[in-house]
Amino acid sequence: MDGAWDYQIRIDLDDALADIARRDPHDSAIKPLMDILAAHHAVLKCQFDAFADYVAEAEQQGVANYPLYAWTKATIENPDKRTKYLKSFTLYVDGNEVYAGRLADALEADLQPLVAAGLIKQLTKYDTNPANNPQPPAQYRQ
Repeated sequence: MDGAWDYQIRIDLDDALADIARRDPHDSAIKPLMDILAAHHAVLKCQFDAFADYVAEAEQQGVANYPLYAWTKATIENPDKRTKYLKSFTLYVDGNEVYAGRLADALEADLQPLVAAGLIKQLTKYDTNPANNPQPPAQYRQ
């Protein structure tokens, strides 16, 4: 069934490691993670930072063309959600936010030991099937 959907890996780090990952991805505290990512041509993107970038771009370009603007802005302005998303990272492979199942599976397998060791708090693999993905609340949909 590989090929039916693309996938994305997300990880959660504890507060201290999340801050390090955002500030200095070359720090030795996260070297095992960064080595695995490099082997898979992958990079981290903090979800909070991605949301903030989306909001900034929408505000610069005009929010009419950004259907998730209101929801995303509300999300980053909510202190509880800010805390949550500052610890959550999307893994991009070869510059892509979603990628083939075989790439996601290989990355997931190589990251599992870091979950077991406690470096990664949570690892989740998402697919692009809309039925498996929550939608923004109705008040934020255009």
